[in-house]
Amino acid sequence: MNKHIRTLHTAEQIVDEGFARPEERAALEAVAAQYAVALPPALAELIDRSDANDPIARQFVPQAAELDRRNDELLDPIGDDAHSPVEGIVHRYPDRVLLKLTHVCAVYCRFCFRREMVGPGKPNALSREALAGALDYIRSHKDIWEVILTGGDPLILSPRRLRETMQALGAIDHVKIVRIHTRVPIADPKRITPELVRAMKIKGKATYVALHVNHARELSADARTAIDRMADAGMPLLAQTVLLKGVNDTAQTLSALMRALVECRIKPYYLHHGDLAPGTSHLRTDIATGQTIMREMRGTVSGLCQPTYVLDIPNGHGKSPIGPGYLEQEGEGYSVEDFTGQRHAYSG
Repeated sequence: MNKHIRTLHTAEQIVDEGFARPEERAALEAVAAQYAVALPPALAELIDRSDANDPIARQFVPQAAELDRRNDELLDPIGDDAHSPVEGIVHRYPDRVLLKLTHVCAVYCRFCFRREMVGPGKPNALSREALAGALDYIRSHKDIWEVILTGGDPLILSPRRLRETMQALGAIDHVKIVRIHTRVPIADPKRITPELVRAMKIKGKATYVALHVNHARELSADARTAIDRMADAGMPLLAQTVLLKGVNDTAQTLSALMRALVECRIKPYYLHHGDLAPGTSHLRTDIATGQTIMREMRGTVSGLCQPTYVLDIPNGHGKSPIGPGYLEQEGEGYSVEDFTGQRHAYSG
C-alpha cells in the first residue's frame, strides 16, 4: 500500500490501497461503472482500514450494496428536473434558486441524491452560454433574493471562474445573499487558499458557506485550517448533515459532531433524512430513529448544536421539518413536554 496515495477512482485502486478485499473487486467494478468514485487523500487518510464499519469508509468507499436498487428509489429523488426552467437553474422556492455550476466533486458520497447526474461522463461545468442563460434568468426574476451555488461542488472551480460568477451575481441588485454548498474544505482542504476565499466574497452582499459534514472525524487539522480561513474572512458558516446508518445514527455520535462543528464556528443547519437515491437503502435509517435521536439531543446539548431534521419530499415538493413534536392540545389548553420527557400543562 502506498503511504502517500492519490485520489482513487477505480475498484482496482480501492482494493490495492487496502480499502476493500480482493474478492470484492468484481462487484466494485460494477458499482464504479454505474456511479462516480473519487476518494481523495485527505479523506482516505482518516479511514481505519482494520475497522470493517469505519464511518468514513462507509460514506466514501463504494460497496456492492449500491447495486441493489429498491422499487421506491428514484433517479431524481428530490425532483430537481421538475423545477429547472433553464439549464443550471432549479427554482423550487419563490425567493431562492440553485445555480448548478459544475457536475464534478472532490469526493463522491455513496449516498448522493444527485449520483445519476454527477461524475465522469457528465458535463464538467456549465458552458459559458448556459451560464449566461442562467444569470439572465436570475436577473429577470426580481423575487430571487438568494442564489445557492451547488452542483457538483462549486469550490472545485478555479478562483478565476468562481470570481467571475460571484461578480456577476454581485451586480444583480435584488440578489442579496449567495450561499455556497461544498464539501471541499473537508475533502480537499488545501484548495481553500487565500485566493479562493477572496473569490468567494462579494462587496455589498453576504456570502454564506454551507459545509457538508457527517462525522466529527471529518474535521481534521487541515479541514479546521481551511474552515478557519473562511470564518476569519467574515463568512458565516453553516453545516448540513445527512443521517446515515452506521455513520452517525446515535445521539452520542451526532452530538459529538454538532459540538465539534460549533467549536469550529459552524452553525448546524439541517439534518437531512436520507433521500431515495438508487442503491442507497443500506445507508438510510427510518424516520423514527431520527426523531428519537433529536429528542435525546434536546436539552442535553446546547441549542447552538441543534439542526433542523428535514425530509426532502420526493418528486420536487420541497423540504419539511420532521422532528419530534413536544406540544399537544389538551382541552382548552396544551400539554408540553420538557427535555426530560415530563409533560406540563400550559393555558396560553
